[in-house]
Amino acid sequence: MKYIGAHVSASGGVEFAPINAHEIGANAFALFTKNQRQWVSKPLTEESISLFKENCEKYGFQLEYILPHDSYLINLGHPDEEGLAKSRAAFLDEMQRCEELGLKLLNFHPGSSLNKISVEDCLSLIAESINITLEKTKGVTAVIENTAGQGSNLGSEFWQLKYIIDRVNDKSRVGICLDTCHTYTAGYDIVNEYDKVFDEFEKEVGFNYLRGMHLNDSKKALGSHVDRHDSIGEGLIGKAFFERLMKDPRFDNIPLILETPDESKWAEEIAWLRSVE
Repeated sequence: MKYIGAHVSASGGVEFAPINAHEIGANAFALFTKNQRQWVSKPLTEESISLFKENCEKYGFQLEYILPHDSYLINLGHPDEEGLAKSRAAFLDEMQRCEELGLKLLNFHPGSSLNKISVEDCLSLIAESINITLEKTKGVTAVIENTAGQGSNLGSEFWQLKYIIDRVNDKSRVGICLDTCHTYTAGYDIVNEYDKVFDEFEKEVGFNYLRGMHLNDSKKALGSHVDRHDSIGEGLIGKAFFERLMKDPRFDNIPLILETPDESKWAEEIAWLRSVE
C-alpha cells in the first residue's frame, strides 16, 4: 500500500498538521515540529502533544507514516567547532521533539563541508553527529535525505549515503529518504534509466534502508545540481516516472511526501497518484 501526503503547515501548533493533511486527502504527511529557520524554539506544550496525537488518531494517521523534517540551519558535518556544536544541539532537540510526539522518523539534510574539509572528513563528522544523537534518544530513526549536490552540500551520490550509514553504530535507527528532484538533478537519470538507477541504489545502499521519499518534479535539468521543485507532471521528470513509481512495490509502506511548490494542487496531485497506483 502507498502512503501519500505532503509537507503540510504546522502554523499555530503541531496539532494542526494532521488536520491540514486530512483536508488534502493524505494518509501520510510531513511537518516541521518547530520554526525551521530558527535555532531555538519554545518547547512543545503538553496540550500540543496531546492534541497532535488525538488528531492523528481521529484522522487515521499512523505515526510511522509521518516524516518530520528538521531545521534548515543544521549542518551535522560543519567544519567549525562552534557551528558543529550548535548544529548537534539543535538536532538533538529535533529528535527529542519527535520522541515527545511519538514519531518514528526524522528527516534531515546530511550536511555541508563549506569547502573547508574533505568530503570523507565531512561525511565522518555527519556519522559521528548521528551516533551522538542516537545515544541520547530512543525510538526515532535518523533519516538522511539525498541532496542535489548544490554548492558544498554532501549526500548527492549514493556512495556518500552508504559511507555515512557504514559509520553509524545502530543501523536499525538510520535510514534514507530519496527526493526524486534531488536524485534527478544530482545526475541519476530516473526518467530514462529507471531500473538502472534503482538497481544502483539497491547495490550501493540497499532498499532495506529506504524510510521515505519526497515526490517532486524538477524545474532544472538532469545533472544540474540545482534544487528547484516543480509540480508533478509540470517539470522535466514528467508523469510517466511517477506512474511507474506508484506501481513499484519497493515503494510500498513508506511515507511518500509531496514538496511541490503549488500547495493548491496537493489534493489533485495526491488523487492522481492514487489513481495510477
